[in-house]
Amino acid sequence: MKFALAGMLLCCTSVVALSPAAAQDTAPTHALEAEVEARERAFAQSMADRDIERFAAFIDSEAVFFSGATALRGRDAIVSAWRPYFENAQAPFSWEPDQVEGLASGHLTLTSGPVHDPGGVLIGRFNSVWRRAEDGIWRVVFDKGCAVCPASAPTAPACSTPAPVAQTPD
Repeated sequence: MKFALAGMLLCCTSVVALSPAAAQDTAPTHALEAEVEARERAFAQSMADRDIERFAAFIDSEAVFFSGATALRGRDAIVSAWRPYFENAQAPFSWEPDQVEGLASGHLTLTSGPVHDPGGVLIGRFNSVWRRAEDGIWRVVFDKGCAVCPASAPTAPACSTPAPVAQTPD
């Protein structure tokens, strides 16, 4: 009897685990990540093209961008603070994503990548969180960058990812 009950339980568990709903929860988010990566690249291109109106369209109305220790809240405040970056003929910096990770729910995605000066020198790293709005369009809701720390710095920079720790078998 115990074996029959255990067998039925195992069978039911397997059916649930293989059901479309369970598969959907663990389905890769590659398509959404590719969509957000394209949005991030278009966002960066708006800076290269010196088009502040297009730049503003990528920013959610309730977004928070960090400028040092100061949080800029809302699209209007962000665009106002970033306007000087659009005044010269050449963009003062550029960025591109090298990491894109999204939630399986399809609501939020993180983009991260290098920031370069006009000469191509690495000067920082950006981290942005994108949210799919009710209209289906992805917009930035959080953005924070950090400067590149010198290689000789005694401690790791705050924006770096710690190196993985080697695991030993038990």
